[in-house]
Amino acid sequence: MTEPVRTCEEHGPFATDDGTCPRCGARGTELLSGDRRRRLSKYTSGALRHFPEDAGLELDERGWASLEALVDAVERTYDWAGSAHVAAVIATDPKGRFERTDGDRVRAAYGHSVDVDLEPTDAPVPNELYHGTAPENLASIRESGLRPMSRQHVHLSESPGAARRVGSRHASDPVVLVVDAAGLLADGHRITKRGRETYTTDRVPPAYLKEADGASDGSGDR
Repeated sequence: MTEPVRTCEEHGPFATDDGTCPRCGARGTELLSGDRRRRLSKYTSGALRHFPEDAGLELDERGWASLEALVDAVERTYDWAGSAHVAAVIATDPKGRFERTDGDRVRAAYGHSVDVDLEPTDAPVPNELYHGTAPENLASIRESGLRPMSRQHVHLSESPGAARRVGSRHASDPVVLVVDAAGLLADGHRITKRGRETYTTDRVPPAYLKEADGASDGSGDR
């Protein structure tokens, strides 16, 4: 379930399980219902990752777009949304999918299918990362490893739980793979942290992968 976005008069937008401001405990006022927040987040992600031209956006080589142009695109799409709603979705995204400058630019932190060149970050990388997938993908992954497919990069998660949630978008019984991130880095592969719990890399060869304990073998048995 997607939590609504509420606004605290003193501290701005927030989205919490109990509906209170995490800084002062105030209830505030509802800005976006859970359904509208989900719809607006999905549109914003798509516009910045996959269809900027259709939304009337122009991305620079680093993926940055005009915040004003994004708001205009949103207002053309939803008669109930405006600049405050876009700002709230960006600020409260639980995975840190969006980045905003102090000025007037915004971008998706990761997940692009359009051609952008995100600069590396210096955030530390754990020794192990995780990837959630459908059981029927295992045979191909064992042979070829993880590849970007329709995205620019392979996406890895910081925890098994996060990987399982990602995999559950594609299967009811996702498999979690353990990625030897330390080995990848030692052998010259680049891994970059994006957002709050997502890491990206160009590809993960099979030698750096193993199935987490209890993972499916793809035959339907657990």
